[in-house]
Amino acid sequence: MRFLPDDDLTVAVVGFGYVGSCLAATLADRGVDVVGVDTNAGLVAELTAGHCRYRENGLAELLARGLAAGRLRITTNYAAIRAADVVLVTVGTPVLEDGSLADGQLRAACTELSGHIRPGQLIVFKSTVPPGTTRTIVRPILERAGMTGSVDFGLAFSPERLSEGVALRELNTFPIVVGGLDPDSAAATAEFWHRTLGVRAIPIGSLEAAEIVKLADNWWIDLNIALANELAKFCAVHDVDVLEVIDAANTVPKGSSMVNILLPSVGVGGSCLTKDPWMVWRSARQRGLEIQTVPTGREINAGMPDYTAQLALSALAELGKDPASATITVLGLAFKNNTGDLRATPTQGAIAAFTKAGAQVRIFDPLVDPGEAEEMFGLPLSPSLEEAVRGADCLAVFALHREFEDLDFAALPVAADCLVLDGRAYYPKEKIQVLRDLGYVYRGIGR
Repeated sequence: MRFLPDDDLTVAVVGFGYVGSCLAATLADRGVDVVGVDTNAGLVAELTAGHCRYRENGLAELLARGLAAGRLRITTNYAAIRAADVVLVTVGTPVLEDGSLADGQLRAACTELSGHIRPGQLIVFKSTVPPGTTRTIVRPILERAGMTGSVDFGLAFSPERLSEGVALRELNTFPIVVGGLDPDSAAATAEFWHRTLGVRAIPIGSLEAAEIVKLADNWWIDLNIALANELAKFCAVHDVDVLEVIDAANTVPKGSSMVNILLPSVGVGGSCLTKDPWMVWRSARQRGLEIQTVPTGREINAGMPDYTAQLALSALAELGKDPASATITVLGLAFKNNTGDLRATPTQGAIAAFTKAGAQVRIFDPLVDPGEAEEMFGLPLSPSLEEAVRGADCLAVFALHREFEDLDFAALPVAADCLVLDGRAYYPKEKIQVLRDLGYVYRGIGR
């Protein structure tokens, strides 16, 4: 059966979080008629009124343009999906402490969908899940109303693989992986992505294979960063700059690409890298396979906030400054440069270590929500950069937002022999020398 009409398409996006918002806004901007569905009435009201809570460059403008043009509307009513040719599901899929999927949102969405889907629709899931979820959990719930997947409706899995901060660009350029319940579902999904976004689709042999692709990506990234963090520690004991080592090491061809060691940092955060490896680990264990690299990589990366904090505390002591009476200013709280996302941010652990040592901690980040920051860190955001750094004994740069890239260190009212702790700025050697010439002391991870 052909699950995609030849004429203009109407698309429903179920789950209007960060991913769903980016996807819906991009599709609407490309002329697609889009309806967003989310059970959070407050979120729907915000978006409809023109307020976007997600920090993504250009997203608020795209959403506003789609709403104003009438190509995008957002509702809490699942009945709206009946008019859609394609239903994209992007609900949250967190994990429990044991690494298993917390599937409440997914099951609830599928239950709602089962009461409203109609024959001929193509339903595509993008939420990250363990392999087998789409076939064994999603499909049976969708079929409760009496319809059959691959006969009455198409069913596919097409993993979300976007990077926060550049998601809109990636949506328009990244190839998209497609796995279908049957060949017709896979072909229709591949055609859909090509018609709407103009990107290349990568058909893959099954739903399970497509589900594993996203897990493999994030498993690799987390392990690669763990390697970089261990390498940084190794370089530190030999008084070698880890960035110099990585630059040189990455020049070796390997396979069809190059050696590609990523960069060390204060730690790994966000909603994907901290949970997706555990999804792999739990899924494997349920089938009698013990994956060892997941807990190892996670342990290494989870330990980086404290390791980074200790770099600062040790350096302050070497300077003759008692950490218990020192003032440490943290610049950048988000888990990633140029975002305001505090989900699982490693800066929380580093700040906790500073506080435990007795230091007076100030925090400043122009991108994060003040209320969210105070709730997470137990500290108010400093109202300005100048107030945040005044008299500081240490500037811990944990997220190099664009607003911090051109800091005039010479003009900052810091204490004498102020320490600059580079947690994710990756200052070049020339910049480090400038800092030292200005009287700062520099410490970096593996530098």
